[in-house]
Amino acid sequence: MGVTQGVSPGASHGIRSRPADTLLSDRARDFLAAAPADAATLVRHVCQLPGARGDAAERIADTLLGGRPEFWRDGYGRWCLTGVVYAASATATLVTTVATATATVATASTATATIASAMTAGAATVLPAAPMQLRLPTFDEWRAARGAHAPDQRGSARVSEAHATLASPSPSPSPSPSPSPSPRPAPHDDALRSLSFVVVDVETTGGNPRTGHRITEFAAVVVRDGRVHEEIYETLVNPQRSIPPMITALTNISWSMVRDQPPFHDICQRVVQALEGHVFVAHNATFDWKFVSTEVERASGLRLEGRRLCTVRLARKLLPQLPRRSLDWVARHYGVDITARHRAGGDALATAHVLLGLLRDAEQRGVATWADLERLLGSRTAKARRRRSSLAMPRPVDRDTTA
Repeated sequence: MGVTQGVSPGASHGIRSRPADTLLSDRARDFLAAAPADAATLVRHVCQLPGARGDAAERIADTLLGGRPEFWRDGYGRWCLTGVVYAASATATLVTTVATATATVATASTATATIASAMTAGAATVLPAAPMQLRLPTFDEWRAARGAHAPDQRGSARVSEAHATLASPSPSPSPSPSPSPSPRPAPHDDALRSLSFVVVDVETTGGNPRTGHRITEFAAVVVRDGRVHEEIYETLVNPQRSIPPMITALTNISWSMVRDQPPFHDICQRVVQALEGHVFVAHNATFDWKFVSTEVERASGLRLEGRRLCTVRLARKLLPQLPRRSLDWVARHYGVDITARHRAGGDALATAHVLLGLLRDAEQRGVATWADLERLLGSRTAKARRRRSSLAMPRPVDRDTTA
């Protein structure tokens, strides 16, 4: 199943999808952080295919890197890493190579005649100096170096000992710089009123997708221009595994209800389309995001990324007077009825109306932009500060714990 990538214009700060990282893409990122490379060199290093040349190398490189925003091709057809400003020596190497190749073709007949004349005269033949050698690490060397120099952030440009090393070339005039990508604009300080939100809720077979649990129901509601769009995308999902009895008791979703429903693979494209271009919102967003992003990557190989907002965290900042920030308590505070509790559609619709109330309260506190909202969520409350300080200091023994 193909999943359309990209987002609509003007929605660059919402959820977007891109191909998931692989060992080969990480290896290409490491290699291109040092210098740009043509397709044949890239494939020879990344895929360990020394025989790949010409059209075959071009097709392999395009399949491996095409569609990934962190890679691009310059005016010379070389693959480059987005956001990296290469040293002039990298461009000089290419220009020197191109100039040498052109000169070699132009003077081929002259060179042949000179060699023939020298052989006829019995003169000693002077061989040209050996060309500059390119030392490419093996895959095992790269893995070892990558483990020794673990990056601080996945996907960032990295330079390690596993990069190709070049013998120092003789000094040459600095050529004109090669085309480079325009610097990315700084993120816009978007007004909250201008953003579009998609409120998501999922029901699952358990608490963690990494331990084999799957989605049994998905729902998404759009909030835009200060109102909830009542059209809900809601569907049951066949989790392709059993549903524990305690989950059925909580959600009322049984195996008989999902047995004939589509698996997530079949609805993945519709889910991605529902999310793209919007800010992802959920009550306890970490839980829902973890399941949705895992399912999407498993079904399509795409990785979701973009802005996310948790209404639980926002409620903690704006509604400190509530004893709990569960959906029931927050919905009751704003007078929102939950029509179907612990079902994806009912919880998503209730969370959407809760989101409007939270955004109104945030605006009354001077929160007008996304940057304001991030600052609000990043601040620590006095209660949290007291709890952290009390846990950090040694506590006296005030009761016998051995009895």
